[in-house]
Amino acid sequence: MTSETINATAAGTWKLGDLTVNRLGFGAMRLTANADGGPSDRRRAIAVLRRAVELGVNHIDTASFYFSSLRSANELINTALAPYADDLVIATKVWAGRDASGDWCWASPPQLRGQVEENLRQLGRDHLDVVNLRVPRSKATGSVAEHFGALAELREAGLVRHLGVSNVSPAQLAEARTIAPVVCVQNACTVGVPREEREFIAACGEQGVAYVPFFAIAGRGREAGVVGTEHDPVLAVARAHGVSPAQVRVAWTLGLGPHVLAIPGTGDPAHLEENVAAGALRLTEEDMALLSGVPHV
Repeated sequence: MTSETINATAAGTWKLGDLTVNRLGFGAMRLTANADGGPSDRRRAIAVLRRAVELGVNHIDTASFYFSSLRSANELINTALAPYADDLVIATKVWAGRDASGDWCWASPPQLRGQVEENLRQLGRDHLDVVNLRVPRSKATGSVAEHFGALAELREAGLVRHLGVSNVSPAQLAEARTIAPVVCVQNACTVGVPREEREFIAACGEQGVAYVPFFAIAGRGREAGVVGTEHDPVLAVARAHGVSPAQVRVAWTLGLGPHVLAIPGTGDPAHLEENVAAGALRLTEEDMALLSGVPHV
């Protein structure tokens, strides 16, 4: 496939509420730093964002806490893409936050408005398309009602258009949906996902809720990116299709269901094109079955 024919529309579309997005999107986390932890090249990061939109990406995932010593993902997005195209959907997340020193902090319900307004300022917008409530690991089994209720009030006030939840259990999704409509779930998910999460993915589809996996390529490497050797089934499928293991992982993500969106991130223009090209890759039932045998780690 040549760069002229690569386009995110090949992955198909899904609706986040009333907003139609291509199922192949872009995650902004890796824009701000290099592999060694130093700040990214600003011009290159801006070029990656502009190229993503040229390739049909109209769903960008970001957060105000995506920053390095000199770079802010939201500021890069604003510089690269404002004034924003009418069909561009930008999703962000709150509850999690980082102070000026980079240390993590977690907002109280009344503080969520400040986090929403921070995203608005950085992105240069008067409302946010989608805001995900990012649940801390320490609250894996706790109630999200107070925090999600505060976000629902911001939605009623017009600061937020649609709401999602991130890092949640099925029970937490169900609780949130009793408070306000939920358009998406963002959970960590990669090849080798346990059966319980597969069942949750299917349940989201039945409810018309988008499922948006993060760390689909990085897997157990999480924020550090891909680590260790690749699993044999992933390599076998990659060889069969003449593609990279990362492209197999993106295609696997999209193969989980029509409601599943992919948001692979990169600060490298070549990797961007590779990721977007994976939206046209169709894995067979045999491929998906083989990949389901990858152990969960």
